[in-house]
Amino acid sequence: MITRKVIKGTGRGKYLSFPTVNLRYFKTDKIKFGVWAVLVQYKDKEYKGAAFVGPVPTFNIKTPRIEIHIFNFSKNLYNKKIRVRFLKYLRPAKKFKNPQTLVRQIKEDCNKILIK
Repeated sequence: MITRKVIKGTGRGKYLSFPTVNLRYFKTDKIKFGVWAVLVQYKDKEYKGAAFVGPVPTFNIKTPRIEIHIFNFSKNLYNKKIRVRFLKYLRPAKKFKNPQTLVRQIKEDCNKILIK
């Protein structure tokens, strides 16, 4: 579990129709790189989500990051603190041949989380 302040991202998640909240990744974090089912706590409420941790090979981004798509959530959380509980590891990070292929995989990942 981590508690962090939400930082501004690149906007790529929103562009791909999966808006994300972004958190700084620290070398001391003990979170395996890849896709996770998560619970996000904000103001005493919990929300299911999908998190990606690590570098983003599809877009040639080498700096690790934490990006979280929170299901059924549309509030602006910039500069707000959230708590994230990493529940289940779904898959490792991989490079996709194009953004459309990545979007199909994100939909699959989200569906796996939502039906549990």
